[in-house]
Amino acid sequence: MRVSFVSDSDAWGGAEVWLTHHLRRAGGCGATASLVCTEPVAAGFARVGVERAVVPLSRHAAAAPATRAALGAQRPDVVVVNLVDPASNAAAVAAALDVAPTVGVLHLVGDTRRGEERAALAALYRRMAGVLSPSTQGREQLLADLGLDPARVHVVPNGADVPPDPAGPAGNAVPRIGALGRLTAQKGFDVLLAALRRLDVPFDAVVGGAGRDGEALRVAAAGLPVGFPGWVDDVRGFLAGLDVFVLSSRIEALPLVLLEAMAEGLPCVATDVGEVRRAVGEDAVVVPVEDPGALAAALRGLLADPARRAELGARARARAVRELDAGLMAARTFRVLSAVAAAPR
Repeated sequence: MRVSFVSDSDAWGGAEVWLTHHLRRAGGCGATASLVCTEPVAAGFARVGVERAVVPLSRHAAAAPATRAALGAQRPDVVVVNLVDPASNAAAVAAALDVAPTVGVLHLVGDTRRGEERAALAALYRRMAGVLSPSTQGREQLLADLGLDPARVHVVPNGADVPPDPAGPAGNAVPRIGALGRLTAQKGFDVLLAALRRLDVPFDAVVGGAGRDGEALRVAAAGLPVGFPGWVDDVRGFLAGLDVFVLSSRIEALPLVLLEAMAEGLPCVATDVGEVRRAVGEDAVVVPVEDPGALAAALRGLLADPARRAELGARARARAVRELDAGLMAARTFRVLSAVAAAPR
């Protein structure tokens, strides 16, 4: 089975990490993978080691002729299109549908438009052989807003690499809180900073990542013991320096960075977004979205109790090994793709 993956994105993020996991595991799942990606994310895929074509960004465009031509040259049995949100990658989807049966991967819920625009989007999605989502929330939006056939919409939970040598809490003399992601409003780092201002126990903090809100966040952090190291290439190295990991997002499905932190054996505090509560169970602290008081209370409890940090981190690691491995995610995805490739056209 030849599978071409499409990344029509203007910035590297969790959706691109998802795609990397599948590209690396395709051979073990009975597939030969190739990639069509846009210029802004091409460098991130350079070390994956699959056939790759780099094309101009077509997100929000009316058509994607370069994507269509690149996919045609790869001659796939199935095309998988990463969907940044429900509507913005329509041109890439249309290009893929011209080449082979197409499966979309909706990473985040979002705007499905209104009126004639929604009708056109629904017609495009109904032409796809299937749509995957890492969350039940994403599946429900596709069914409710776009009227898709329930049999063609699949929930495949996200997974992360589970290292054999987890770092665990760093054991810093002053506990270090860490967060990682694009510096945009979606990630809720402004809420995290508001929570940190309420803490009355010793800590320092680091927020890794880059994005359009970086300067505003640095201004908002004035007077706090918070560092902003910028783009993080070595995620494991970043996590290894932490005692507590925080996910403060406003919108997510099931963020890979949270799963990566759990796989390293870090105690985690996360907002109640997407599939987070279902995925982490009692093995992380889950707090309401946009509630700096609740976030501060959860952090205060962990910062003051090293034994609880160690115990929660061990439980997080055990859950990651048991349920959140990227190999499980990839196997589930490629089972769906195999069924699509085998179906009569």
